[in-house]
Amino acid sequence: MTACTTTRVVVADDQTVVREGIVMLLGLLPGIEVVGSAADGDEAVRLVAELAPDVVLMDLRMPRCDGVEATRRIRTDHPGTQVVVLTTYADDDSLFPALQAGARGYLTKDADGDEIVRAIDDVLSGDAGLSPKIQRRLLERIAEPAPSRPEPPAEPPDGLTAREVEVLRLVAGGQTNPEIARTLHVSTATVKTHINNLFAKAGLRDRAQAIHYAYRHGLAEPPGASAR
Repeated sequence: MTACTTTRVVVADDQTVVREGIVMLLGLLPGIEVVGSAADGDEAVRLVAELAPDVVLMDLRMPRCDGVEATRRIRTDHPGTQVVVLTTYADDDSLFPALQAGARGYLTKDADGDEIVRAIDDVLSGDAGLSPKIQRRLLERIAEPAPSRPEPPAEPPDGLTAREVEVLRLVAGGQTNPEIARTLHVSTATVKTHINNLFAKAGLRDRAQAIHYAYRHGLAEPPGASAR
């Protein structure tokens, strides 16, 4: 950002001390104006609609609406606002859903003021604002061999939809309903609906039967099968 340009920022973090600390830090940085702060994702989305900031610094683990869902909603409804994740977590289950939801930057909370400014500059310039740690993880992930997946049948059995097959495959992989919701970027209620529908179509009573059904129809691979 140039000396004559002010970047308007909203900070979203559910921990009051952390949120106020970030706001205070940003207030000391040249060219940045904090125009609002939010304690959860719903409030962040509302503030973006109201204030049209340039950037949101977004925590991930928040009540009511987490950072991934808030990011998805902001990027869908307010594409002029960029999102930089600022979180404690750098694990794959946090990183990749956030990037898939539309975040263009990702920092951990040990980032200093210079790193935050650099990430904000990068996303406003159309680049990715990623910390060196996150860049390394992305490169490692790209270099990892893709896990083998069983080829699904040409037509899903029992009239299952493609989405129901996807949900069934995740069930067979041991994911809970909230985990499936995060993987697919949908609500837990939507996951429950898909599960109820596929159970009804396939005549299944419980998850154990669903897992056996997925193995039998080649929709998922039993643990250890790839090693044989």
